[in-house]
Amino acid sequence: MSAVTKDQVLETLKTVRGPDFERDIVSLGMVSDVFISDGKVYFSITVPAERANELEPLRQAAERAVKAMPGVSGALVSLTAERKAGAAPAARPQPAAHAHGAHGHAHAAAPAPSGQRPARQNIPGIGAIIAVASGKGGVGKSTTAVNLALAMKANGLKVGILDADVYGPSMPKLLGITGRPKQIENRIIVPMENYGIKAMSMGFLVDEGTAMIWRGPMVQSALMQMLREVAWGDLDVLVVDMPPGTGDAQLTMAQQVPLSGAVIVSTPQDLALIDARKGLNMFNKVEVPVLGIVENMSYFIAPDTGARYDIFGHGGARAEAERIGVPFLGEVPLTIAIRETSDAGSPVVVSDPEGPQAQVYRAIAEKVWQEVQNRSGRAAPSIVFE
Repeated sequence: MSAVTKDQVLETLKTVRGPDFERDIVSLGMVSDVFISDGKVYFSITVPAERANELEPLRQAAERAVKAMPGVSGALVSLTAERKAGAAPAARPQPAAHAHGAHGHAHAAAPAPSGQRPARQNIPGIGAIIAVASGKGGVGKSTTAVNLALAMKANGLKVGILDADVYGPSMPKLLGITGRPKQIENRIIVPMENYGIKAMSMGFLVDEGTAMIWRGPMVQSALMQMLREVAWGDLDVLVVDMPPGTGDAQLTMAQQVPLSGAVIVSTPQDLALIDARKGLNMFNKVEVPVLGIVENMSYFIAPDTGARYDIFGHGGARAEAERIGVPFLGEVPLTIAIRETSDAGSPVVVSDPEGPQAQVYRAIAEKVWQEVQNRSGRAAPSIVFE
């Protein structure tokens, strides 16, 4: 069976009538961002913000039409709700419960009224959700996230990890996982698994090196699908590797996901700390507690002489944590072992569980979990050090 093409998808979508019931959604210029990978089709439909909820059946009709095409194994369709410049925000009803069957993705762009926080619906079976974030890329956030997840597993918890960095997914490489996840009834995806933790990433759904040229609404829809339409099962904690920065994807996770808290990763240097403060401020504004700050690449120990070098400075993250009154979770050294094991798909917590780097991550994991329990008031599952 030949692979489906973008032109074939657009031709099929010409059978879907637009909101005026006279022309089709392609002729009306409503279809954008058509992307095809491994038989799965992704696209968005641009609609007026004030009609986003009303036009949800249109999204469903377009999705059904594409899924019925030969060679298509799945489809993800989102409504891009746009508003003309200068127009007043549309009045929004209270968010309804997320319907898995219809899987509505009418994520209107209009912000919630001032002082009113968007609804954050729990994920069945997941006890706590922890975001690992940074204000900028290149500070080792993903490496920290995967080792934190594995350290929590080593400490006796049931753990999953969600790679929310749609544009630059790292988990397939970091966890040494290849292949595609299976899809079961009702479009539910079975997460991939390695080293005893469950994982979901856009990197499992597209070929390595594929550029995800998506606008915000498509990213938001993909994130919600990877979070809410995955058979996570019963987990004590789901670690979310957030994309760097403070854009659409970060706000989607912060506003629509019941985060138990956020862990901020930074290097000691002033430039990284400036951007880390932006992440801290974002979580504060959306009322997500900051569980603490990790200083990554904190120092370097020369393997031949044992001399210590503070390549990026030292103590900046600790000083920032003290300044704003959040816990300082620990210092992770700059070592070749962490880099090599991460590149090999066997992170240091599992490849050298008794080594000093693994012990640093396990200590950080213990502090993070204690912070979660202190804030939730629930009894913690026992953490066992072997």
